[in-house]
Amino acid sequence: MLALLASTLQVCASAATESLLVYDREALNAVKQEPETLAGLQERARQALSSPLYSVTHKEAVPASGDPHDYYSLGPYWWPNPNTENGLPYIRRDGKRNPQINQLAGDNLRLVKLSRDVSTLALAYHFTGDTSYAEKARAQLHSWFLDPDTRMNPNFQHAQAIPGRNDGRGIGIIEARFLIPLLDAIHLLGPQLRAEEQDQLRQWFAQFNHWLQTSDNGFEEDNWHNNHGTWFDAQVVAFALFTGDMATAKRRLRITQMRRIGSQFDRHGNQHAEFERTRPWHYANFNLEAYNLLGRFGDIAGVDVWNYSVDGHALKQGYALIAETVLDPDSWPHKELYGLDLQVARNTLYTAQRHYDEPLFQRAWQTLSQAPSPDRDPRLLPVK
Repeated sequence: MLALLASTLQVCASAATESLLVYDREALNAVKQEPETLAGLQERARQALSSPLYSVTHKEAVPASGDPHDYYSLGPYWWPNPNTENGLPYIRRDGKRNPQINQLAGDNLRLVKLSRDVSTLALAYHFTGDTSYAEKARAQLHSWFLDPDTRMNPNFQHAQAIPGRNDGRGIGIIEARFLIPLLDAIHLLGPQLRAEEQDQLRQWFAQFNHWLQTSDNGFEEDNWHNNHGTWFDAQVVAFALFTGDMATAKRRLRITQMRRIGSQFDRHGNQHAEFERTRPWHYANFNLEAYNLLGRFGDIAGVDVWNYSVDGHALKQGYALIAETVLDPDSWPHKELYGLDLQVARNTLYTAQRHYDEPLFQRAWQTLSQAPSPDRDPRLLPVK
């Protein structure tokens, strides 16, 4: 493993990613010309200045390892058993989130806050040059990744554990998607992070990516046929590009092409693994959000994900089905637990209309973009 890390970091030292991985530089340049968008971003950044420093060591409970530095979360739909004195084993209530999970093992909530605060602060620094934003972002990164007293161990061994049933599951790795935007935040902070700090951060992500690809939990997640497998690919590729491991990035993108696209989409763009869920619209768009990233990563690595097709199964058809539904909501045949919220497709269609030069995607995006939405600008919120 040490030899692998040394090799990876040597490559990284000479070929660190010069382009942004997640954010589109052209889109960010457009934001510069929009005072209202910038004002909203700065307001969120000012709020982030007052946030506490986040750390996995702040949780009340510890994972089975006994090490508070290990990331620990509980399955969101699992509740104490009312038929036993100690509440074990937990029982599943599908679609109903247990509000106590973030009190017991809230590393997921902390990671989401870390990701959004650091991304917002880095963007605000990029647009304004105000170093107070960069200093707070640097402090957050130190607390989560670098400080020996508070840093997270580079594994997700105890993600989405179920009390009384298991100590962690591969399925919990999907929570690590919130690490992805931090890669661009580090890039945007630039010289505000010392070269030594940047190397230490790359080493952490190289170690985490090694764990993803060699652990039993990673193997389990890699073999999911739905959005879990897609988000696994997105993480492996993102961390590989960030650490300069282009060979791993290209190899994983080929898996995305041949293994994910061919099996997840039929010739009409249906995603049967997502449509069987109680919230098919949400999960179909959630899966495509991972492809939003994988397509961009493919552009960087020279592997065309956007236009890949095998036996008529193509990613483009998946986007087209979403666009057609936005233009004709009554055509959606699936039962929805909470109804059909078209705005869920904002990130999906923003990306589609940028990468497919067809009127269908332009019309669908215009339909969504003209309607008021509480969601943040998709140019500034690449992972939800």
